[in-house]
Amino acid sequence: MKNSILREDIDNFSLPDDVVDVLRGSVVLVTGATGLIGSSFVRCVNALGIGVSFILPVRNLSKAAEMFDEIVGDGITFIEQDSEYLYRFDIECDYIVHCASPTNGEYMSAHPVETFRTTVEYTRFLFEYCRKYPIKGMVYLSSIEYYGQLFHDDPVTEDMMGFIDHSSPRNSYALGKQAAEYLVFAYAAEYGIPAKTARLTQTFGAGISPYDNRVFAQFARSVVAGKKIVLHTPGRSAKPYCYLTDCVAAIAIILTKGERGEAYNVATPETYVSIRELAELFGSYSIIEEPIDYDFSTEHGYAPETRINMDSTKLMRLGWRPRHGLNEMVGRLIKYVGGVEEI
Repeated sequence: MKNSILREDIDNFSLPDDVVDVLRGSVVLVTGATGLIGSSFVRCVNALGIGVSFILPVRNLSKAAEMFDEIVGDGITFIEQDSEYLYRFDIECDYIVHCASPTNGEYMSAHPVETFRTTVEYTRFLFEYCRKYPIKGMVYLSSIEYYGQLFHDDPVTEDMMGFIDHSSPRNSYALGKQAAEYLVFAYAAEYGIPAKTARLTQTFGAGISPYDNRVFAQFARSVVAGKKIVLHTPGRSAKPYCYLTDCVAAIAIILTKGERGEAYNVATPETYVSIRELAELFGSYSIIEEPIDYDFSTEHGYAPETRINMDSTKLMRLGWRPRHGLNEMVGRLIKYVGGVEEI
């Protein structure tokens, strides 16, 4: 393990006893396992020592093997694929955690066809797989962008919806998430597939890639490097956040206890802030006296301005209790990015 903050997060990870009992000895297929959330799910659940085996479809076998070098052979089977979304499996599993998705805003803006098709077609294929090989449960990882644009600070529950501009290439991601979520509902209703949706707010924590270009990663790297945090928008958009291991716990709880066809918001209560306020929180860790600057000169493929105060009450009724508040999330991410001692 490369970093003590990451190691500490994994070592301290836990799940409710009833969830552990259900998952014990099961086989879980995880798509997008080399991404931030997928890899964290594998590492955290593996560290529980409850005999869970993983099937990981990947595009680059050597990259995946290197990423999981500390647990390769410990109940992990890789399936190498050579396509973004046309996958073929010939192996059975108990559960599916479907994390695979584009995450780069500039890519979404430049490749709306690929973004939409990858999201929808891969999800549809997995459901056809589930019709062939019955499973015990599946979670599809959706996004706060499902809601489109909202402009109020009231709690947003799973049955609400905002505006999505269908003429924007960047919204290929949001529209793909809506379509994939509808497949969750449709396959559950028509074929009885035990699938649910985890609708995630922005999630971060130890384990982010050094190439991650999302705002929290940019902010953390700026603080560690002793540079100014540069905002490319006025920072009025607002959302809640979730720490990575809390998100992993939510996924496991939805997987095992969620209702078929239902969607669940995954966002830590009392973390709702604007981008500007988040920058100020990161900036409080900076050595620079005035740590924030603005540059509106270039287009960075950001989502449209919106304010979405996701309400996680429905998820918390299943027993989810996040452990990390926003201040701790930010502090731990900065320590991780700063590269505290190797272990």
